[in-house]
Amino acid sequence: MTVMAGETWTYQKYKFHGLSLSGIRTAISMPELSLSFDVAQGFPYLLNLKHFFITHGHLDHAAGIPYIISQKAMTSQEGAKFYMPKSMVEPMEQIMKIWGQIEGHEYRHNFVGIEADDEIFLNPQTYVKVFPTTHRVDSFGYTVFEIHKKLKAEFQGLSEKEIVDLRRQGKEVNEAVHTPVVSFTGDTQIEFLDSRPWVRKSKILLMESTYIDERKSIESARQWGHTHLDEIIPRLKDIESEKIVFIHLSSRYSDTEIQRIIKSRIPEEHRDRIEVFPGR
Repeated sequence: MTVMAGETWTYQKYKFHGLSLSGIRTAISMPELSLSFDVAQGFPYLLNLKHFFITHGHLDHAAGIPYIISQKAMTSQEGAKFYMPKSMVEPMEQIMKIWGQIEGHEYRHNFVGIEADDEIFLNPQTYVKVFPTTHRVDSFGYTVFEIHKKLKAEFQGLSEKEIVDLRRQGKEVNEAVHTPVVSFTGDTQIEFLDSRPWVRKSKILLMESTYIDERKSIESARQWGHTHLDEIIPRLKDIESEKIVFIHLSSRYSDTEIQRIIKSRIPEEHRDRIEVFPGR
């Protein structure tokens, strides 16, 4: 059953698995990094992950938090970390206390309140950085950065022997390069593109595009803290991402309609960069 199993989309070495349907469910994981952006209702493909990055507290994005905690307790797993806007932490603590009273069990959990520009290291080469988004409640997006070493510009062109000699002299010949590889927005207005420069430079940008035709206006999208395709099209030239993946599309559009509308409306020079996340 698709709703339970999720769908997979890959680009180069990056693999994503999940579902996203406006107002119903959003939870997209990167299994190799043991993380998920949002948790929807807590589907099975999430239960063994270790890091959950919650964009905001609406139920279609965050309702599964207690269930995931419960399932991890039942299977004796190490507790996961849930990163979320600081304003969510105390209410979620209360929710877990109430569930504990209902079930007669005291759950252990780890809720981490985050702010813009926080950095969460997953391993020495990979971290997640927080950027602000604009929604009806406190909300954030997340960017996965990779750290790679490269030869400093001043030493480029030297022979291998010369570089080895410099190392023996105690000189640091390499420098760390921090590359934004995946950004995920959650629900937001279009202004997120200007919140931090690295977002639109990410190799892959997963961004909401809730409304994609005249059935809903830009004004209506903005009223509810969402983004309309009419706002995205003029900004495509500003986005440097190799792939722009639309998520959170409204259920008023069928899969067939989405493909037809996207194909007809996206300018040809950008069409190869646009993808629609397959899991809804």
